Amino acid sequence: MQIRDTAAGYGLPTRAVHWIMAVAIIGMYVLGLWMVELNYYSPYYQSAPNLHRSVGILLLILLTIRLGWRLANTHPADDELSPIERWGSKIVHWGFYPLLFALMVSGYLMSTADGRPVEVFDWFSVPAIIEDKGMEKTAGEIHETLADITMIVVLLHVIAALKHHFFDRTRILTRMLSGPKKN
Repeated sequence: MQIRDTAAGYGLPTRAVHWIMAVAIIGMYVLGLWMVELNYYSPYYQSAPNLHRSVGILLLILLTIRLGWRLANTHPADDELSPIERWGSKIVHWGFYPLLFALMVSGYLMSTADGRPVEVFDWFSVPAIIEDKGMEKTAGEIHETLADITMIVVLLHVIAALKHHFFDRTRILTRMLSGPKKN
């Protein structure tokens, strides 16, 4: 079992965090769409946003760890890609970090605009750093827009991975599923 990323492929931590974040981010988008339609009398009116906020804070922590891991590791070679595909890959992969960071921070600012902390599954609290009730609407609009943009980029990322796997017959998707090629 390979831990570190190498030129040949991704290690287990990178692959695990990639797929955990992928599933969680898509799930958070679906949860967000559903919960904004809830009315005051829904039994999920409080619990759905609490779940969304808790998972969002955990994802922010995981994103920070993932970025540190990415910076500390070798990146697998992209020799199977054309120069334009390599350029696009770098834009999308490095673009995910600021996009997700801005998405999560806007959610945090929206949630703490009234001065209350975010309670993360009753494990710990993240205090409000700015109290401004007017910020809630603006941060919410930014959060919604960034969530939609994130889903568009995720869709492009998935389409590109499937294209490389099924049409180009490269190992790009395989190395994120099973790691480096076994000798």
